[in-house]
This record gives sequence, C-alpha cells and structure tokens, in this order.
Amino acid sequence: MQEQWWKKSVVYQIYPRSFCDSNGDGIGDLNGIESKLWYLKELGIDVIWLSPVYQSPNDDMGYDISDYQAVMSEFGTMEAFDRMLEKAHSLGIKIMMDLVVNHTSDEHPWFVESRRSKDNPYRDFYIWRDGKSGGAPNNWGACFGGSAWEYDEKTEQYYLHLFSKKQPDLNWENDSVRKKVFEMMRWWCDKGIDGFRMDVISLISKVPGFPDGPVGKSGYGDFGPYCANGPRVHEFLQEMNREVLSRYDLITVGECSGVTVEEAQKYASSSGHELNMVFQFEHMDLDGGETFKWNMKKIKLSQLKAVMSKWQTQLYGKAWNSLYWCNHDQPRMLSRMGNDSPEYREVSAKMLGTCLHMLQGTPYIFQGEELGMTNYPFASLDEFRDIESIHAYQEFTEKGIISPDEMFQYICYKGRDNARTPMQWDDSGQAGFTTGTPWIGVNPNYKEINAKEQMGRPDSVFCYYQKLIALRRQYDIIVYGDYELLLPESEEIYAYIRTYGEEKLLTVCNFTDREVVFESPDDLKGRNGRILISNYNREDNQDTITLAAYECMAVYYGN
Repeated sequence: MQEQWWKKSVVYQIYPRSFCDSNGDGIGDLNGIESKLWYLKELGIDVIWLSPVYQSPNDDMGYDISDYQAVMSEFGTMEAFDRMLEKAHSLGIKIMMDLVVNHTSDEHPWFVESRRSKDNPYRDFYIWRDGKSGGAPNNWGACFGGSAWEYDEKTEQYYLHLFSKKQPDLNWENDSVRKKVFEMMRWWCDKGIDGFRMDVISLISKVPGFPDGPVGKSGYGDFGPYCANGPRVHEFLQEMNREVLSRYDLITVGECSGVTVEEAQKYASSSGHELNMVFQFEHMDLDGGETFKWNMKKIKLSQLKAVMSKWQTQLYGKAWNSLYWCNHDQPRMLSRMGNDSPEYREVSAKMLGTCLHMLQGTPYIFQGEELGMTNYPFASLDEFRDIESIHAYQEFTEKGIISPDEMFQYICYKGRDNARTPMQWDDSGQAGFTTGTPWIGVNPNYKEINAKEQMGRPDSVFCYYQKLIALRRQYDIIVYGDYELLLPESEEIYAYIRTYGEEKLLTVCNFTDREVVFESPDDLKGRNGRILISNYNREDNQDTITLAAYECMAVYYGN
C-alpha cells in the first residue's frame, strides 16, 4: 500500500464560532484559534480541518459564502488568518480549509448579478428554470425544509437551492463556473494551506431534466437520486484534480452524501485522479427513519459493525477510509452511542475513541470529543441556533406529522447545535470560551468537563486521546493493516483483528454498561499479546476476559 503523509495523520476539526473568542464578543475567532494551537500540539494532531471562515451572512453558519477570498469580519481579518497559518506551520500542524462550492450565498456578487436579468453574463452561473403548472419546476424538497426552488419575481423564474433559499446552487455545467472555482482554490493553495474538505461535493452534478423525486413524509420529492453522485461528478473532480489538486501536496476529503462503496472507490481511488478520501454517512444514518433523522432511535451495534466492516474491507487496497464519530453536523457520539452519565462518561468516551482509532483510515476528532463533551440540555426552542433544527421543528409540527413535544425531544437528541456549543477550556465563567455573552449556550457541565482539568490528570479522556494518536505514529499495523470482524452478531462487543505481515492487533470494545465475557479467537490463544492501550489500565492479556462496563483494549501480537 502506497505511503502518504495524510494516511498517518490525525485530523482535528475546529468549528471557529465555538472554539475560542479572543475579543469578548461571544464569537470564536482566528486570533482565538491561534492562541490555542499549543493545546492541539500537545494533543498531538497533525491537521486542522477549519470549518468555513470566509465572508458570509451566516444563514447556515458560514456554509453560505459571499466572498471566497475574504474572511468573515466576526472571525477577524486575512492578516489574522495568515498569522494563524504561519503559527500552525511552525508547530508542524497543517491547515485544511472547508471548501463550499456546490452553492454560494445569495449575497455573493455572482448571484447578485445572476438575478438581475435573464441575459446577464452571470445568469448561467446558477440553475434557473421556468415553473410548471403554476408552481416550481419539480417537486424537490430542500434539506432545510420547504421547496428546493425559490421564485424570483423580477425575472419570473425559479432558482435551485438544495439547502437554504439563501444558498443557491452553482451550475457546474458552466465551464466559467469551474474555471472561477479552480482559480479561487489555487489562490488558497498558493497562500500555503494544506488541503480541502469539500462540502457536499457529491451534489455538484445534477441529472439533466430535473425529474420529480419520490415523495416522502414532508410532502416533497427526494432530490437524492438525481443529484447525489450525478452523471458528471467524477468528470468534474478529475478536472479539479488536473487543474488544482495534483499541483500541490494536499490532503483532500469529499463530503459525499448518498455515496456507495463502489462510488467511493472512484472518488478516492488509490490511482489518485480525484480525492484522497470521502466522508460517507451510512453509519450515521442507521438511526434514521421516515422523518429523516428526527426520532429517538438507538443505533443497533450489529448494524453499526456491518456498515463499518463493509467500508473497512471493500475499500482496502482500493481507496482510503476516513474515520469519524462526530462533526459539526452530528450530535455528540458520546450521548448517542456511549453513556454520558457521570459514572460511565469517561470510560465510554475512551472506548469509542479506541474503537475508531484502531480502524484503517484517517481519524477525525471533532473539538471537545477528546474531552468527552456531551449533548447540551436544551430547555426551549429559543436556545437553538441551527437553521436545520428550527426549520424541521416548524415544518413537522405545523403539518401535524409530529407533535411539538415529541419533535422538541428529537431536535434535542439529534440537533446539530449539540456539537456547536462552546469548547470547554476551564471552569471559569463561560468555560473560558469568552469574556462576553456566547452566541450559543455553554454546556453547564463545563465545571466537570474541561481541558484544564483533564490536561493535569493522567487518566483523563484527553490524555487517553494523546496515547491513541501516538500509537498511530508508532505502529504501521494501525495505519496499513487489513481488517477482520469478530462476533458479527453480538449486540454487546465490537471486536476486530488487524493484520500486517506477521503482526496482529486485536481491538475489543464493550458497548454496554454490563460485564461481558470475551474469548480470544483460536489463532491468538496462548500467544503473548501486549496490551497497547486500555481504558481500565488492564495489563495482563488472557484468552478469556470478563470485560467491565464499556471496557476496551487493543492488544498487539508481534512477530
């Protein structure tokens, strides 16, 4: 398997608005990030994935960009960005920018021009269509509720927006759009950034004709079959690779909703003509349902293992995996698949980390995951800031699909704002995030869960993550070994073996709050395995082990 630096790397996602506020306005900023780079160096990560810091009116928290080559004033200046980049590089930390090019803000100059008239030179930068039968061009619903088409009275046509109506989709069929995007990407690369995480990149190619989609609970059609992994997406990305990516030494990951293993092998092929890796959502969607993700379902462990194992085995040697439990679009995994009670929070956080970081692929840590941060205890709708949660609540309750009380429970459990509460630095006011009033509430458990306390305690979640990251540098088997699932039907234990030449690595994780007996596979019995890491500080490896609640371990069998 070809060695590349990003295969051995561990990536840390920063959500700038919530990371660290340097000026007391309640909003995280670039100077705040620069002031905490020492912390990330101490943790041991290699790459920062920086969620959008571009100029934006913030309809979707920065994922609606009005100027790709300017910094959002709330976050600081381009000079502040340059200082942060230089400081990160001096510490050996690379910066991966969030690239949002499926759509722009409706305040972007391209769209401002586009909507002026049908014959404007920028008209075809976006997707405009006539209506049908007195309504929208088709029945597609937008991700954030309502129709995916917005009527423009001035030109009497509709424009497509797969997300918010303030996020019009770019027309990638237009050569000029692609040229402008590639120019902008080269500008950032020449500035010295080290890669791109590409937001919803699998949606950039739409099926011509825009056929109606199958109607769901919301009453709108699903655009997925006609936009996800569309007919020209690989052509477009190969062009991007030729024009930009192949000219620099970058890490690239595509957020690819609806991606299959077969499609991922194209996006992230080891031949290197498109991207390094993709984010897939199959494991995140296991607790979904008829009303999208809005429910209180729990992920079934056997199903989780089946999905994770499919990606581990079917991409092996063909494409590269990205590994994640958490990001800015997901609730806290500790509250979802672990146990966030005081009794089990730390051991289950360590267990989830071990389960993920011993897999094959590049691991991603979302800010606060390394501390065992949990979901926020929302008490009312006005505590939410996320457009998706607020629109979903309004749409499902107004249509009588879900009762207000039930829907509030669902957005509390699954809402994206759970990940977006401020980073918990210490036990001072507002968790040390700001001296002002934070833009979103600080989780009240910051007195118990914070970086300062954990960095000074050897058995903390933070120190455990330091060990996980260090092990990846020490053992090639963690990076390159193949994968075999054990006990596929168990609803209690996730266990797997990695193999690399004569070496083997056994990872065992108890996903329950009960004691569970684990017996080593026959070919490892009697062998002198060495425990590399354990959340109960277990030192002696045995053929038959009674695992404590949420206990985990990784056992190395050398030559």
